[in-house]
Amino acid sequence: MKYRTLGKTGLKVSVIGMGTWQFGGEWGKNFTQAEATAMLTKAKDLGINLIDTAECYGDHLSESLIGTGIKGQRDKWVIATKFGHRFTGFMKRSDERDLPDVREQLDASLRALRTEYIDVYQYHSVRDNEFDNPSLWDFLQKAKKAGKIRHIGNSISSGLDLRFQTERSTEAGVEVLQVVYNRLERKPETECFDEAMRQELGVLARVPLSSGYLSGKYKPGATFTGNDYRATQDDAKVQEKLKEVERIAKVEVPAGVDMAQWALAWCLRHPAVTAVIPGCKDVSQVEKNAKAAELVEG
Repeated sequence: MKYRTLGKTGLKVSVIGMGTWQFGGEWGKNFTQAEATAMLTKAKDLGINLIDTAECYGDHLSESLIGTGIKGQRDKWVIATKFGHRFTGFMKRSDERDLPDVREQLDASLRALRTEYIDVYQYHSVRDNEFDNPSLWDFLQKAKKAGKIRHIGNSISSGLDLRFQTERSTEAGVEVLQVVYNRLERKPETECFDEAMRQELGVLARVPLSSGYLSGKYKPGATFTGNDYRATQDDAKVQEKLKEVERIAKVEVPAGVDMAQWALAWCLRHPAVTAVIPGCKDVSQVEKNAKAAELVEG
């Protein structure tokens, strides 16, 4: 495993992290505690020390599986979670961004994670006007002083222009950005990476495998059903992505190199990106993701 410093936080994080949306039950599988614990244990054994989760991956379900899975090993992990939503059902959320809601979510996340502090507490896809809220900035600073959180982050919605919230980061006390970035989605290169480097922000690339499409596992014509969030996406757009992935595999991925590992390393070659946080469904995928570090320089 390789490690980088997460912007000006000073935190040393593995370049391959562990995304845990799947633990909330929206990736076509419901996880037992034993399965989640086995995946977390394997990740730690392979040198992964960064976990990203959220309040609404289930009703704090993902956080709860993590909290139990790493019990007694808190000091071995950098935990990033989020606030701003409430889980109300499969692929359904309500917006909870008022101060009383955020205070409640923070305490609920601490309980679920079985921890006294969160390393990186992130806004979760909030609108520009909701982010530009000095009262919320003040609350988060007070939570830092109280020791409940160590650093403030911002997971920006891919549907927004990334510039506004990125430019206000330092003013808002934000030290870490999380953005959708992968070979199929390169918007951050033009909208926020230069500014992130100027402000010395750590950058976490989420969805680095483009929801699994860049894994190389799925071919044009593939369909998704049941409690898999990809079943909710427009099929024509899905097929367009799969055709582009097929092209990339032929002309860009070196012979003999696993496409998923190539895709993770591709994100990490940009100087703004600190780490990627791919999801995983089982221990073998954790191992496969971790192996991508071998393709990363430095």
